[in-house]
Amino acid sequence: MTLAGLVKLSSADPTLSDLRGAARSHAVRTLDVSAPAPMRPLIAAALADATPDRPLLLVTATYREAEQLTEACRSFLPPDEVAYYPAWETLPHERLSPRSDTVGRRLAVLRRLAGNESATAPLRVIVAPIRSVLQPQVKGLADLAPVRLVVGEDFDLDELAAALVGAAYVRVDLVERRGEFAVRGGIVDVFPPT
Repeated sequence: MTLAGLVKLSSADPTLSDLRGAARSHAVRTLDVSAPAPMRPLIAAALADATPDRPLLLVTATYREAEQLTEACRSFLPPDEVAYYPAWETLPHERLSPRSDTVGRRLAVLRRLAGNESATAPLRVIVAPIRSVLQPQVKGLADLAPVRLVVGEDFDLDELAAALVGAAYVRVDLVERRGEFAVRGGIVDVFPPT
């Protein structure tokens, strides 16, 4: 269900109107807004409408809050304009790698922000738990070119396998998990991380 009509209606409120004006002016780079939880998606949608030229980053305390806020924001804005930026499940000092689907989801958001991903609409709202914002980012990560396969086109299997390995896929005999691929004769099985 879409609640987009409430955004225009609530924008007439003097407090929200002042917030929208501050966001629109570009004089303020950061707005710290405190509001009851049910009002947050409505305020976020109003601010996103006021600043269509730049995305809005919403930071929450926990991943559960971030997931709930993402879903709530999708009630006020088109769903493809709202993204969830997940945190790694591992801590930086642990000798474990984050799950490949988490890495893929983070990379997809970064690529959309950098304009390197073909999407129907630009991102207007990114919702992230504080852990994901604090985790280190590799410079230029959004510029990595994805491996793209097109139906009906021929690909050299050795070049394709090298490109997949270069994109951090793991070559296995039997594909069972995300981020794996297998070459069997002239067939390539790929399990994308997203």
